[in-house]
Amino acid sequence: MQLVWEAGETTSDAIRERLARKPKESTVRTVLRRLEDKGYITHTVDGRTYVFSAAEPRPRVAAGAVKGIVDWLCDGSVEEVLVGMVDAHMLDRGTLQRLARRIEEAKKEKKEENKKEIKQEKKGGKR
Repeated sequence: MQLVWEAGETTSDAIRERLARKPKESTVRTVLRRLEDKGYITHTVDGRTYVFSAAEPRPRVAAGAVKGIVDWLCDGSVEEVLVGMVDAHMLDRGTLQRLARRIEEAKKEKKEENKKEIKQEKKGGKR
């Protein structure tokens, strides 16, 4: 996936060339087919060549993977994971600041959504 994300669009031959160990062409195609079957990549056809690209951006795939881990290990508690990461000193000051800013933005967005919902409910109730 890293190579697909880095390239944007790529072919199985291009991926094979970028790998330190050169697996068989069929091995690379098999991995790409499995990634496509799982919904991670898509392809278009250019002549007889399959051109692959990521179906989802890296952050969305990473978030999904983390969600699976959070659900499995922490019964869905993101807070438990984040507190554990902070306690284990896994997040540097800059990361903590960015996370705090994003949390504030999300709070503001949620507040605006709630205001819109209340406004819609009031409009619907006046009929």
